[in-house]
Parts: sequence; C-alpha cells; structure tokens
Amino acid sequence: MPGGADPSLALDLLTLGEVTVKGRLPRSSNATFLVECCLDGQTTLAVYKPERGERPLWDFPAGLFRREIAAYLLSETLGWGLVPLTTRREGPLGDGSLQLFVPADFRHHYFTLLEQGEHRAALQRICVFDLIANNADRKSGHCLWVPDDRVYAIDNGLTFHAESKLRTVIWDFGEEPIAAALLEDLRRLVDAGLPDALAELLDPEERRALKRRARGVLRSGHFPVDESGLRYPWPLV
Repeated sequence: MPGGADPSLALDLLTLGEVTVKGRLPRSSNATFLVECCLDGQTTLAVYKPERGERPLWDFPAGLFRREIAAYLLSETLGWGLVPLTTRREGPLGDGSLQLFVPADFRHHYFTLLEQGEHRAALQRICVFDLIANNADRKSGHCLWVPDDRVYAIDNGLTFHAESKLRTVIWDFGEEPIAAALLEDLRRLVDAGLPDALAELLDPEERRALKRRARGVLRSGHFPVDESGLRYPWPLV
C-alpha cells in the first residue's frame, strides 16, 4: 500500500474512520478534497471526491466517483496494484469516493518517468490498463511515483464508457509487443468474467464493452498507434 500502510488498517480507516476535510486540492476540474480519516487513534490521509462536487458532462452520467472505484477494482482483479485503495463513503459533502493518499514525489510524472528506463514496464502496464478501461483523460501528472519505487495511476473518473473515448499521453510504445504476463492477466479476466463488485458499478453495455476491449488487446498483442494524432488530453500534464 502507498506509504507502507497496512492494507486492512487502511481499509478500516477509509470505511469506518471519522472524515475531516483538510483542504481542497488545486487544479482539479471537480471538487476534490484532501481529508484525514481517524479511527481509534490511527490516522491516514485520503482524497475525497463527492458526487455533489462533480461538474455535469454531456457524455458521462453523474457519479464519476463510482468509476474511480471501478478502476481500483479492475486493477485489483488483474493483480496489477495500479490504483490506490479506493472505496465508497458518505463524507462531509455526501456520497463519494475515498482514495488512500499517495505520498508521491510530485516532481515526477509520466514524461519524466519515461526518461528513466527502469519505469518502462510499469508505464506499459498503465497503458494496457487504460486501453481496456477506455480512459478518456490520462494526463502525465496522473502517473505518480512513490519512494518505494512504485508507479500509481490516479484520477480515473473518465473511464469505462461504452463508446471509444481513449485520450492519453501514453503513445510511446506504439507497435511494440505487450508483455506475455500482461496478456495472460487479460485472458484470465475475459475467461473468468468481472467480479460482482466491479460489474455492479457499470451498466450492461459498459460491461460488454470492457470485455470487448480486453479481447481486442489480446487479439492484437501490441500497443496501438494513434494515427489521428488527436487522442491526447489537455493539458498534457
């Protein structure tokens, strides 16, 4: 877990702890808050995204926080550990998601990490994750490096749309083969089906589209190329 937190303790803190807002996080399109969760003298920081703080979008329904949770569950189902612990919680501003805060080195992001060859496999894993989750907003700053030398993928609210919405900065691996271990994890997902907790967060067409995208990546076996040059988010970082 981020910062070396015990997983069961972190889950208890997020689901049962008293939530206190410490401040609003800057540069977020939706209302996003840094909060402290306290339980029996133990504390941890988390990121709180209440539904009432979401800006309405024409192409995504309200409740983007559910997609944050779905992204965590997909990452866990694949065994990739890309998304920090994320759960549903009734907080000070109503229903939303709580995500364990990542004590990252914020000087680094996708573009700087790519320059360091040792992070290449981790960034490729995030790329495959975004392909099947249909991430419409993978900015460079959404890839966080922490001192225990892990790379996390945060801000996953614009995901799982049934229509193709992929917008990402991660196009540097185009036409390269995807690692066999990653493909095997996708094959297991397709064969076993989605766990109930994940399936319940998506509508039927979104569930079908998720499996369809996974099968497409398996058939190709290679990272895609953006021939249009338009599938980038803005701003890039």
